Amino acid sequence: MEKNHIIGFILLFATLFVWSYLNKPSEAELANHKRMQDSIANVQIAADSLDRVAADNFIAKTSEVQIPDSVRMAQNAGIYGPLASASVGTARDYTLENDKVVVTLSSKGGKVTSVKLKNYTKRKYIRGEDMTEELVELLSDERNKFEYLLPIASAPSGYVSTEDLYFTGSQSGNKITFTAQASTGGSFQQIYTLDDGYNLDYKIDYAGLDKVFNAKANTIGFNWENYLHDYERNAQFEQQYSAVYYKEHDDSDPSDCGCMQDDKEVLDEEKLDWISHSNQYFNSTLMAINTPFESGIVESIKNEIEEDKPISHIEKLTTQLEIPIGGSSFDMAMYIGPNEYNNLKAYDLSLEYIIPFGNSIFGTINRWVIRPVFDFFSKYIGSLGVVIILVIFIIKMLLYPLMYKMLHSQALMGALKPQLAHLTDKYKDEPQKKQMETMKIYKEYGVSPLGGCLPMIIQMPIWYALFRFFPASISFRQESFLWAQDLSSYDDFFHLPFNIPFVGDHLSLFTILYSVSMLIYTYYNTKHMDMSANPAMKYMQYLMPVMFFGFFNTYASGLTCYMFFSNLINIGQTVITKSFVFNDEKLQAELKAKKAAPKKVNKFQQRMEEAMKQQQAAQAKNKKK
Repeated sequence: MEKNHIIGFILLFATLFVWSYLNKPSEAELANHKRMQDSIANVQIAADSLDRVAADNFIAKTSEVQIPDSVRMAQNAGIYGPLASASVGTARDYTLENDKVVVTLSSKGGKVTSVKLKNYTKRKYIRGEDMTEELVELLSDERNKFEYLLPIASAPSGYVSTEDLYFTGSQSGNKITFTAQASTGGSFQQIYTLDDGYNLDYKIDYAGLDKVFNAKANTIGFNWENYLHDYERNAQFEQQYSAVYYKEHDDSDPSDCGCMQDDKEVLDEEKLDWISHSNQYFNSTLMAINTPFESGIVESIKNEIEEDKPISHIEKLTTQLEIPIGGSSFDMAMYIGPNEYNNLKAYDLSLEYIIPFGNSIFGTINRWVIRPVFDFFSKYIGSLGVVIILVIFIIKMLLYPLMYKMLHSQALMGALKPQLAHLTDKYKDEPQKKQMETMKIYKEYGVSPLGGCLPMIIQMPIWYALFRFFPASISFRQESFLWAQDLSSYDDFFHLPFNIPFVGDHLSLFTILYSVSMLIYTYYNTKHMDMSANPAMKYMQYLMPVMFFGFFNTYASGLTCYMFFSNLINIGQTVITKSFVFNDEKLQAELKAKKAAPKKVNKFQQRMEEAMKQQQAAQAKNKKK
């Protein structure tokens, strides 16, 4: 080795020796370390012989003996700055209660750790049987975070999280004030006041802390992490209706993040009026009262749910906001409770849009037509299943004039069957030509094959609106009807010992009845139709009910109940009208009159005929080639 290398190694070892000598622990530190090791050994022995709670208590007592609060405060001074005194303490729970909720708050972090809803239960089902019931409890997951990031200038990280602080609680009735005192004379306070409903008036006060805030900081960071639990029978279905909702200050309509899949929204330049973490039927919402929240980030991460395995959570919702530092306080409110339309609308902040009734025309129909109708009849009728049947009857009676036109058009087409019969033999090898000749005969007798489409088109918005209404309306939650235990979830009438893809491990009786009634209705309605030109349609019409069965087997039984009884009434109207209202002789006379009457030019029919002629010419050309 060269001389310089040898000198370098000597200096390196000398430096390490001097550093280790100067930093070796003192005799007192060695003794303290030995006591701590002995304590850990004793705890291990205790953990082997005591239950978990006793072991945890033993650990806590041992820690208190080894490291007094005064020592911890001194150690934490470099981390928490003037709030070091609040970094040491013991967590204590406080309770606020009224007729609807029991709110539990912890002095550790000064936050809500549980909200039990007295009027709502979570049922545990095993093979369709109600096994146990317990109150719905929101915000109770130990992994949850609800913290403010205070921009303390002297903190090494640049901020102090309120999650690490032990607040001093002061309670008077249903009002509690949590205070974290600073050594500089200021304090950070969180003030909660519970009213007689699901509302918490909420305020943070940071009077005097401006002296220790970073001079460049103009906002206080806020971080909210919420692990949503499952409260409904169908956790996967519930997961689809869980999301983060938020309302931008200058936008009239709220937005959502993560309804159908994982999602993340960065709202850099936006101001927000409120943010809501929502389950299918319950939500926890934070609202700004006077001044909106500053820019934020919202994120939704769905948890994978496996069959027959415990569910730790269905979704993790995260919100990061900036709270402007102006004055010495910031006023807010919290709603923690059910997605009841009237409760949410009373805030006049568009909170009712948390309920996933749908957007555009479908949401409008649900909010302003279907919901009020159901609410009105529910006041006088105790069974929501009976209300569903009554609403179906009213809708069908209102739409019967259109239904009559559809059935009349079908009856006229049926009466033309003798005139169309010879076309099958004449054009058996030319389906397009047969179709054209059929259309000519329809035109000659003034019959439109599209005459029955209008009632179906008008009913489609109502049907799709109901598709969103039943699983979104909390009114149907845990409401039973006939064999269905919960109209907001599937009715598992038959249980299977295995799982069928796209169907599940059960069979819903309402879905079976709906599918069968749809097959009967389809058969009865299409008997008069000639599908020889397109035989595939003959089988497709019967395949659709089978496909619908797979889709609706795990859907809300309120909807399948509606569709089944709707089909029953359709079948009844069809049979009665065709059997007792229409007469073959009158139909033939009407056809003769239509044939003799001057024909109106139907541009749509003309375009169809022209398209069919072009298609026929193209086919003839291909045959020649």
